[in-house]
Amino acid sequence: MTTQTVSGIAFDDTGTGAPALLCLPGWCGDRTAFDPVRPLLAVHRRTLTIDLPDQGESPRRDVDFTSATVVDEVLDVIAQSGVDQVVPVATAHAGWVAIEMRRRLGAKRVPAIVVVDWMVLGPPPGFTDALAGLQSEASWEQVRGALFDMWTTGVDDPTVPAYVATMGHYGYEHWSRAGREIAASFAAESTPVDALEALDEPCPTLHVYAQPRDDEFLAAQQEYAAAHPWFHVQRLDARSHFPTIEAPAAVATAIEEFLCKVK
Repeated sequence: MTTQTVSGIAFDDTGTGAPALLCLPGWCGDRTAFDPVRPLLAVHRRTLTIDLPDQGESPRRDVDFTSATVVDEVLDVIAQSGVDQVVPVATAHAGWVAIEMRRRLGAKRVPAIVVVDWMVLGPPPGFTDALAGLQSEASWEQVRGALFDMWTTGVDDPTVPAYVATMGHYGYEHWSRAGREIAASFAAESTPVDALEALDEPCPTLHVYAQPRDDEFLAAQQEYAAAHPWFHVQRLDARSHFPTIEAPAAVATAIEEFLCKVK
């Protein structure tokens, strides 16, 4: 494994095999979310795990930036790493970056997408208000605390709350940016599946997740998949928002089985 920095993004490069995987953490997290699953993925494929700009080991910057900046810099990593075909494996709202990668690079270079624990059918009630709360200096810490509780309550694996605790190291600047950019993506795209449907050609997409445990959410995705054969869903036997940490073997197996079927 080699650790590098390209265009202000730190990343690890492990394994061989194509298409390569590009693992994207969510806002206000870092690439250590993929540490448990990375060696399992790298058995079969070249695997790059990155830190988003201004997060993890990526250099700190004194200027604001947007999702468009993230996409541009991620594409620089791909270009300078010499990766031809790449499948993004995106945690939560990094899924918007994955979709834009497919738009910009096309189906030949991005043959599939994997999203991890994302609201693929659209935001649940109250989520838009939570995003607004993250952008308020009066309420952002309360909203962040509620998110942390939701992601860790009932989770037995201590490595999950330990990772979530590192997300608490980011302050208002980072969390308000996250709220703003996530809200902007939903405003522009409506829902992730709407954005995927609007691509020039169908993109094989796997949603692998653990939260929520709601059977109706699973059933709704299965119904969508039945009508849209390019969409696939797998709910894991896990409880947290971070199955790449809690259930890495199950995540790696789901991804490899999915990609073996992508033509």
